[in-house]
Amino acid sequence: MNTIHAADGRSPEDVARPEGATRPEDETRPEEATRLEGTVPAVRDDEDMTTLLSTHVDADTLGRLHRRLERAAERADLVDVAYTTVDSPVGKLLLAATPQGLVRVAYAREDHDRVLETLGQKLSLRILRVPGRLDEAAREIDEYFAGHRQAFDLTLDLSLSRGFRRLVQTRLPEIGYGQTRSYRDMAELVGNPKAVRAVGTACATNPLPIVVPCHRVLRTDGTPGGYVGGLEAKTALLNLEATA
Repeated sequence: MNTIHAADGRSPEDVARPEGATRPEDETRPEEATRLEGTVPAVRDDEDMTTLLSTHVDADTLGRLHRRLERAAERADLVDVAYTTVDSPVGKLLLAATPQGLVRVAYAREDHDRVLETLGQKLSLRILRVPGRLDEAAREIDEYFAGHRQAFDLTLDLSLSRGFRRLVQTRLPEIGYGQTRSYRDMAELVGNPKAVRAVGTACATNPLPIVVPCHRVLRTDGTPGGYVGGLEAKTALLNLEATA
């Protein structure tokens, strides 16, 4: 027989109970008992609630719960932005993807939490760590740093860029592995020779560093110039490609 609940999800017995009253101890619902059993120790009426709040949950349990959440969210198609982190010779990298493709690669110095917050503001709040969706991107980045890959074959989502910046970023992969171009060269390539400074801004705001190789763009005098991952990371990438 179906149970009728109030609009706020309460059952008839809950509605009938005076506000502020609690169910008797023996009235715990079966589904609640199942959920709590083996997870939280029994708490006597005279025990402080902090005992419950301080209950230790080990990392393995948290991991299993998160994997269940991943599977449930995937089945319900609730994830708009999936992300993971990977280790690399230039530090931990955040990888994020939408159903359209890889949308973000971020260095640790960019503050991964802040990057995720920005993705939530610009793309969707339905963000979840789902490493499986980033397996291909992680594999190709590993191959790149191992010296076994010179070009990426990933589908990209360029929705974080607009206008001139996006135009410049779409032309960056034309700079071959181990090669470099100046900001002026790139300005001429996109048909606006005077937009050298704007090209620099487009490289500095590239949401997909490494995969979209803005590190291959240098100052006219040959010095590295700025880079979202820092000078050390830019130098490391250029040296990797020069010695491969």
